[in-house]
Amino acid sequence: MSVKKIAVFPGSFDPITLGHMDIIKRAIPLFDEIIVAIGTNAAKKYMWSLEERMDKLEKAFSSYPTVTVSDYNGLTAEFCKKNNAQFILRGLRNTTDFTYEQTIAQANEKVNEVDSVFLICSPEYAFISSSIVRDIARNNGDYSSLIP
Repeated sequence: MSVKKIAVFPGSFDPITLGHMDIIKRAIPLFDEIIVAIGTNAAKKYMWSLEERMDKLEKAFSSYPTVTVSDYNGLTAEFCKKNNAQFILRGLRNTTDFTYEQTIAQANEKVNEVDSVFLICSPEYAFISSSIVRDIARNNGDYSSLIP
């Protein structure tokens, strides 16, 4: 009997972008289940409420039965263990993302025995980040082409 392959795709998703969508959709064939997990950080100020972010994610993936949405507090690796997920899924836009994610991935594997799987984002989404979308939104710009 094979073990169900479960990945957690963590983030603040403030807001979800087309880059996030790209990574998740491309990861669907690799895993039996993907949990899109909204991490809550009490020290961070969010532009959209947790409820709004959950709603956007649930709508974005409503037609993908192997993708579920959840929220959590604390360490991502602990959330993985609680949900029997063996993998953390991360998208990389550039070498800066890789350098940042590499150290975290190595720590998660060493301390929590959770492997990270990196997917390189499609070139057309490499410039998109949630912080760019928030900046455009704060200044009343049109960010509709960057989000689902």
